[in-house]
Amino acid sequence: MKEIHSRDNPRYKALRRLVQSSQERRHAGLSVLDGVHLVAAYCEHLGRPEYVVVNRAGLANPEVQSILESCGLEATVLGDVLFKEVSSVATPTGIIAVVTPPPPQPVPADLDVCVILEGLQDPGNLGSILRTCAAAGVTHVLLSRGAVHAWSPRVLRAGMGAHFSLQIHEHVDVLAAARGFKGRVIAACSAARHSLYDTDLTGRTALLFGNEGGGLSPELRAASQLEVSIPMPGALESLNVAAAVAVCLFERLRQLREKGVIRDQ
Repeated sequence: MKEIHSRDNPRYKALRRLVQSSQERRHAGLSVLDGVHLVAAYCEHLGRPEYVVVNRAGLANPEVQSILESCGLEATVLGDVLFKEVSSVATPTGIIAVVTPPPPQPVPADLDVCVILEGLQDPGNLGSILRTCAAAGVTHVLLSRGAVHAWSPRVLRAGMGAHFSLQIHEHVDVLAAARGFKGRVIAACSAARHSLYDTDLTGRTALLFGNEGGGLSPELRAASQLEVSIPMPGALESLNVAAAVAVCLFERLRQLREKGVIRDQ
């Protein structure tokens, strides 16, 4: 098993560039997974990583050993100092994988439900939204052009494996997607007069959410059939976008349960 202790090693230098540069990741068509949970989820859903690096503690970890054995992988061992320099987590679990994200897929024409995100910039928000969508059974997430890259390390870390059970469509013309959606298009707007809780979310629905600062563009709002807000009796005027998505999607689940469409697991 190869061990690397020098910063001049070509593999270490390439890995560090991938970790530090979104431009490098996009150019190479690769992403970086840091931690047992993410690497295991990728192997389960998408197959073998391009390559894996571990530190000595990771090599002795039974969970890491299980991943390497089940995927037939031979890891490269990084010295502890080098591993810490490329790890994106405060307490590394001892395994990092370089992977190829799934190829982009066209947005299906007959979606039943989807979340459309315009201009989202914060990786933590996007990761949280993806986790919420996976938990709520909303498979398709559409990201506008110029949004944060869904497969960046910070989004992957915040998503906690949600990526691997979703269809994430990036660089989408969200205005065209909203106009062409064969169902009800509902825009979440803090100033809307219509309450989320008075809105039927059980049919074919596209939910629109804007970015952290400016919300939805006027053009995308105009493409919706209805604007809704989340009633807030407290002092704040709006919610974090990730929290707003969670409230809307689980209100949809509540309505589906009330109608008997779904049952508690």
